[in-house]
Amino acid sequence: MTSSSIDRATYSVGEAALDLMVLEKAGFPEAFEGHQVIREGALDNETLAENGFDGSTAERFSQAGRVTGVMRELGPTSNMAMSDGFDFMAASVVHLFDSPDSVHGWMHEIFLKDFEDRVGESVGQGHQLVSATRLEPTGFFDEAVGLRVLQGGVDGLISSTVVDFRVGRLLGVVFIGVVGDHHRLDQVIQLGQILEKRIVSVVLGST
Repeated sequence: MTSSSIDRATYSVGEAALDLMVLEKAGFPEAFEGHQVIREGALDNETLAENGFDGSTAERFSQAGRVTGVMRELGPTSNMAMSDGFDFMAASVVHLFDSPDSVHGWMHEIFLKDFEDRVGESVGQGHQLVSATRLEPTGFFDEAVGLRVLQGGVDGLISSTVVDFRVGRLLGVVFIGVVGDHHRLDQVIQLGQILEKRIVSVVLGST
C-alpha cells in the first residue's frame, strides 16, 4: 500500500470505526498489565477543549479540521508505589480529521506549538510546564512527531513522552508518563507502532 492509497482509504472510515482502532487494555505493553483503565471513550472537540490548555475551544479544534476522537488511558492502582522511574500512565488516542493536510497542521500548529508556547506556565493541578523538547520518532508509515514534556509540582517531576503519527486523515497519539525525569521514546515508538498497525488493519477492512 502506498501513502496515497492509505490516504484515500481513510475517507471510507466513519466515526464508529475509531472504537475498533484505539488499543484495548490488553493491547498495551506487558509493563502496564497491572494498571487500570482510568479514562476511555469518545473525545469530541468540546471534551478535548475542556481537558486542554487554558483558552482551548471546541471552535478552534473544529476549524483545524478535527472531527472527533476516541481514547483509552491507563493509570496506577492504589497499591502501586509512585517511585522514581515508575511508568504510571500510558494512553492511546485516535483522532479523525477532515483531511491528511489537517492532520499535518494539527501536529505542528497545535500539538507542538501549544506545548512549546506554554513552557514556564502553570498547567493545572499545581504543575508547571518545565520543558518541551522535540523528538524525532522513526519507524512509522508516514509523518510522525514527538515531544518529551517535563512538568514540576509539589510531588516532584513528571516526564511524559508523546508521539503523534499520521495515517491518512487519522492521527494516532500515544504517550507514557513517568515519575521523575526519564526518557521513554523507544517504548512510546513501540506502543505507537502497535496502534498504527491496528489503525491500518481497520482502515483496510473498512474499504
